[in-house]
Formats: sequence, structure tokens, C-alpha cells
Amino acid sequence: MASAVHQNCHRLLTLLLRPLPAPAPHPRVSFSPRPAGVRSFFPAPGCRLGTDAVALAEPELVPPEEEDDGTRFVVVTFYKFLPLEDPRAEVASHLHFLQGRDIHGRIYLNEQGINAQYSGPHKDAAAYADWVKKDHRFCDMLVQTSPALAGHAFPRLKLRYKPSLVQLEGGSLHLPLLDPSMRAMPLTPSKWKERLEARACLDVSSSEMSGRKLLLLDVRNDYEWDVGHFEGVQRPNVDCFRSTSFGLSGEVSDPLNGVDKEKTDILMYCTGGIRCDVYSTILRKKGFQNLYTLEGGVSNYLKAEGPAGWVGNLFVFDGRLSLPPATFRRPAACWPSSPSEEEKERRWVGRCYACGSEVVELRHRNCANIDCNRLYMSCGWCAEELAGCCCSDCKAAPRLRPLLPGHQRYLKWHVYRDGLLTPAATDADC
Repeated sequence: MASAVHQNCHRLLTLLLRPLPAPAPHPRVSFSPRPAGVRSFFPAPGCRLGTDAVALAEPELVPPEEEDDGTRFVVVTFYKFLPLEDPRAEVASHLHFLQGRDIHGRIYLNEQGINAQYSGPHKDAAAYADWVKKDHRFCDMLVQTSPALAGHAFPRLKLRYKPSLVQLEGGSLHLPLLDPSMRAMPLTPSKWKERLEARACLDVSSSEMSGRKLLLLDVRNDYEWDVGHFEGVQRPNVDCFRSTSFGLSGEVSDPLNGVDKEKTDILMYCTGGIRCDVYSTILRKKGFQNLYTLEGGVSNYLKAEGPAGWVGNLFVFDGRLSLPPATFRRPAACWPSSPSEEEKERRWVGRCYACGSEVVELRHRNCANIDCNRLYMSCGWCAEELAGCCCSDCKAAPRLRPLLPGHQRYLKWHVYRDGLLTPAATDADC
């Protein structure tokens, strides 16, 4: 009897400890979007993901002791409006200084100033910024730096004269950018935070009594808002800055439509500040009197104040695409190997463009349809089902690029248009 009981117990333990069979793969016969509100833990095809899906939005950071300060890669951004009598000669001078230095990025100069975003080893990147600031005309310029953990964030260097420092319909040379009184009044990050807190506490009765209102305006694109934004701000209905029409369209969806131009404080923000400076001159010419901008943009705010009032990550126009708020605030020596619980919670803001589910990685991809090329966020499921397209209509389009794995990005569109694509070309980054 004791032997039989022992054998039964052994049999039971064997069954309990036996590895469970792998779950059956999800049937993918046809595209069937998941209900909105369901978090997507499906990685993009070929993406190297670990078992801890929550920590995927932030890459593993290199401990400072393992990398020399002069060789770690960084991204540097700065801009300044000032009159340049001979901008083409300035371009030649900048190109001469950068000879032999490992700098990639976009650096544009014209009669109204300079706009620069570039990456490189810290030694070279800092040397260029220091060289620019040694010129007394640029000595008070705000220079912002953030880590580029995967190396260069730009494919090549573009340093040239450009008629418009930002992409704007009709250019910007006709705008009064050199007149500080025509641009929005800059608010330091601390003052901006105070305004946000005052806005949160402002009720209808006090607003009506004072006769003043406060409006928060996101002067970016819709896909940037999807990755992160200040709480309570309306999502922009544009996919490129040149199409921005706040205060000009007269449409019901325009947040400035019907606004009292004399009694409304308009707080504008963008990534680094330059788009707000440019667009505020347009609004000023339209009669808007109380214009304020976040000095240095969201990147400067996150460095000074942290994510107070901010939800999600920050979209950036380089190979990194999306950065957690902690990227800007902590010095290199304090970068953590894993995100905090608060940072994890703040990540759940992005949604898949196709099915509406929440996505783990706040990163975008371009639609595989060459004639669409929409920049959008997608869960791994929809990326596969729609073959890298943003919708079923694009999937049926005649000119399609291949679905790229992981974080690879497409080459220039003419490569696919002209039929020049080879299997090896898909490994390159645009």
C-alpha cells in the first residue's frame, strides 16, 4: 500500500512539474484589429525584445566607466535668430572647422541665423558648439545635449545655406524673425510649470471674473503628440509643420478659432523652441497679443523640471525617434540600467494607428506605400498583417516597399521608385 501511494505521488509530481506546452500561434488568416484599449505586447518583426516587455522603450545604457567621455555619442541642438550679412561665407567657415571631425546632422544658415541638430562623439560635438559660441554673436545661445547610445543619430552631414531655417509653406525669410518683439515671449521652464499649475487650478468662475483665459497650444505634428504631450492639450491635426494653420483656417477644429486675441494668453510649445518662435510671428501679424513660448522647448523643460505635467516620451527628428523624459534630466553618470516604476507608467500613451491598441515601444515607422509614406506608430501585429502599411487601402496600393524588421528605416523613396533596390540595400539606414 505504501509503495502504491508513493508511486501515485511521484506520478502526480511528475505531471505538475512537466513543462507546459507552448501556446498555439495566433491565427492570422485575415486582418482582424484588436479592440481599443488592449496593450500590445507583440514586438515588431525581427525586433530583439526580452521577456520584460515594459522595459523595452528604453535601451540599455552604457555605464560611464565603460566608455570614455570623449568618445560616447551625443546629439546637440541649437538655433539663434540674428542677421548674417554673408551666410554662404559662414557656411564655408563652418565646413572648414568641421574638416576631420566626426559630425553628422543638419546645420542650416541663412540671412536670419542658424539652426543645427547634429550627432557625434562628445569630443567633436562639444568642440563645434564651443567654436560657434566663441563668436560673440552666438555667445548667449542655448545649446542642448542628449545621449545617442547607438552611435550617430543622423546618416550624414548636411551643412549648407537654406532659404528657410524650418520647413514652412512659403519659407520664412519674409517673416520678422529678427525682431524679438514680434516673437512670443519666452518663459523659463520654471515659469512654464507655474503657468501649467495655474491652468490646472483655473476654474470657469474665476476665468469669467478676470476676463482672461489661458490656452495651451502644441505647435508640432500629430504623430509627435501621439508619443508624448502636456496634459490637456489638443492634438494637432497636421502631419508636417508647413501645414500648420492655427489661427488662420477658421475651422471649428482650430483651437484658436474665435479666441479673444486681447484677453487670451496663448502658451505655445514644440520640441526645441524654433517652430514656436517662427509661428508666433505669424500669429502676431494676425493680431494675437499675448503669446508665450517655452524657452528651449520640451527638451529643455524635461531637463529642468522633469516630466511634471508631461505624459509619455518626446519625439525627436533623428534616428532615435523617441526619448524617455529621464534622458534629458539625468547626467550621464546617473543614467539607470532600468527605468523607474513612474517612468514605466508614463509610457502607456501611444496607440497603434491601425487598431488603436496601446503600444509598448513609442517608435514610428513609415507606411510601406511609397505614395503615402505616413509616419505612424504600429503594434507588431498590425505591422505584419498590413505588411508595413498604415491601412488596408495602402496594403493594396501598387507601389509598396518591403516590411523592414526591427528599427530599420527605409532608404530614400526614389530608390524604390526607380527599382534600384537590392537585398543588401534594405540593411542601410536612411
